[in-house]
Amino acid sequence: MLSPSLEDYLEEVYQLSQQKKEIRVRDIAEKLNVSSPSVVKALRKLNKENYVQYKRYEGIHMTEEGKKLGKLLVKRNSILQEFLFVINSNCDTAVEAEAMEHYLSPPTIAAIENLVDFMRSDKEVMERFANFSDSEKDHHWSEEIPT
Repeated sequence: MLSPSLEDYLEEVYQLSQQKKEIRVRDIAEKLNVSSPSVVKALRKLNKENYVQYKRYEGIHMTEEGKKLGKLLVKRNSILQEFLFVINSNCDTAVEAEAMEHYLSPPTIAAIENLVDFMRSDKEVMERFANFSDSEKDHHWSEEIPT
């Protein structure tokens, strides 16, 4: 089981692997806004766990196991972003999904995926929910939070 931080690194390596033939430490550092030494430390751990092949001064390559998990991590994030869209959350969906993804269990994410699929399959349900959400926007619990 990977830590949330290592999951983020693996997810980013996977996404970069879909866009580039060669992945470098600096690519990951720039995307995650972290230092190169932090990336190297994470890559060593991911290498040890057999998710990536990493050697200093060489490119980074994903193993089959790393590709499988990376794809699942990207899908998890996508499901949560879609969920936030479907429920009309007025937030930065990428940031919010990132905050949620490490704390929800696989069964909960599967249930969210089912809800999203259900909502998306029926335009009338989506419209009714949007109308309901708009009518309930007069007062939210979050307005009670002191700023």
